[in-house]
Amino acid sequence: MATLPDLAAIRDAHARIREHVLRTPVLTSSTLDAETGAQLFFKCENFQKVGAFKARGAANAVFCLTADEAKHGVITHSSGNHGAALAYAATRRGIPAWVVMPDNASQVKLGNVRRYGATVHLCRPTVAAREAMCAEVQAATGATLVHPFDDARVIAGQGTAALELLDEIPDLDAIVAPVGGGGLLSGTAIAAKALRPRIHAHGAEPANADDAARSFRSGRIEPVASTTTIADGLRTTLSPRTLTALRAHVTSIGLASEAGIVRAMRMTWERMKIVVEPSGAVPLACLLERSLDFRGRRVGIIVSGGNVDLDHLPWQRRDAREPAQETRR
Repeated sequence: MATLPDLAAIRDAHARIREHVLRTPVLTSSTLDAETGAQLFFKCENFQKVGAFKARGAANAVFCLTADEAKHGVITHSSGNHGAALAYAATRRGIPAWVVMPDNASQVKLGNVRRYGATVHLCRPTVAAREAMCAEVQAATGATLVHPFDDARVIAGQGTAALELLDEIPDLDAIVAPVGGGGLLSGTAIAAKALRPRIHAHGAEPANADDAARSFRSGRIEPVASTTTIADGLRTTLSPRTLTALRAHVTSIGLASEAGIVRAMRMTWERMKIVVEPSGAVPLACLLERSLDFRGRRVGIIVSGGNVDLDHLPWQRRDAREPAQETRR
């Protein structure tokens, strides 16, 4: 059975990565509180190294490697943020990194991966193509695979954001994180429930990519064949490991419409004056649309990232409700 980290592993990860990541701020907004009827506390991982929470899990995995493992470098497949995070962590340790990316990946995220020093291999935008190319490059290099979410070391690293949030704001009633592959939500829920057993941990997901919500209800992996969601970081499917964590520690998963995600993203930009990518806006969208209703409660929100193409913002489209067709990656 796949292992999961406990609170001790998350605390160890926090100590291990402290010199390599930022302790991101927790921000509030009275106008967003009024819109949702709750007191919201935003853990701003959009300010994190590489612009996303992924730096935490990647750094923990890279600095857990033995010297013999590290000398061969690391490899992963990613639509962007995890690839950039792994490249960043590898550079910090002085080892090579290879990242397999879909050929329709965001140019901003592709640029980030290359800027942090990874060798990029492009493939067709399918899970099978990603995994096949990743295996091919791994066989040629001897690099260690660091999966974007199906890795206990990565999950432990992601859980450190919740650790910091609850250290700063200990009396939360609920905590919400976006869910794609489930690494962030797994780490968040494990940390939160261990620290505050009465807290409720929730996931937030696009309604157009609702595989996590369906898998959570049924208890088995239910992938979506394709999706049109603007939240490109949430197009992946849970693994058995992350589904186990969610079923054990998460209360529910809310769903957000595409228009709701764009609205929440724009409201965050306008009212909090911070850059948030669509995936990072999904929790607020769920609160605004009441698929997660926390009126009268104190709620922590993990803002997962802020990597967006500033030349193609969703509200600049003629119809922001119709994002460009994308294939699940």
